[in-house]
Amino acid sequence: MAPTTQLPRPIIVSGPSGSGKSTLLKRLFEAYPDRFGFSVSHTTRSPRLGEEDGIAYNFVTKEAFRKLVDEHSFIEHARFGSNLYGTSVGAVKSVAEKGRTCILDIEMEGVKQVKKTDLNARFLFLQPPSVEILEKRLRGRGTDKEEDIQARLAQAGKEIDFSHIPGVHDQIIINDDLEKAWQEFKAFCVPDER
Repeated sequence: MAPTTQLPRPIIVSGPSGSGKSTLLKRLFEAYPDRFGFSVSHTTRSPRLGEEDGIAYNFVTKEAFRKLVDEHSFIEHARFGSNLYGTSVGAVKSVAEKGRTCILDIEMEGVKQVKKTDLNARFLFLQPPSVEILEKRLRGRGTDKEEDIQARLAQAGKEIDFSHIPGVHDQIIINDDLEKAWQEFKAFCVPDER
């Protein structure tokens, strides 16, 4: 593989569940279909309605996931609730080798792990306007049980606090207005179009 400096720098997108990551990432990929590649994470959670294996996530058993951890196959991995999530080295390499900027949508623990690697990534945090609005968004999805919503809200507070530590993220976008957030998101991901 070519030196990291010659490949497009990966972009790490993080933020609480319900902050709008999926909406903005979908829009980015539609606007720039040949410029970005998505790192498809592994997870032990069950697919949600409409999610396809190998596209939304690589859905695996906990045993298969632990085997990949033991084989050092992940750049980062974390537990969220009762499920495991991880980004494989192979998924990121595959995108970079196609000359595309790899996008990783990962949680706070993953950000901490990636910071310790030589991935040379850029870090973006997407923040909801408030925890109250985030709760409305999570409840509005209708996909989570009450205990999962409470766990996501507790985690959101930790992630927001972590995001404000100097040097953790290159940019924080508060998603209180979708169009404004999109313009900031696009400017970060496609800086040569400013």
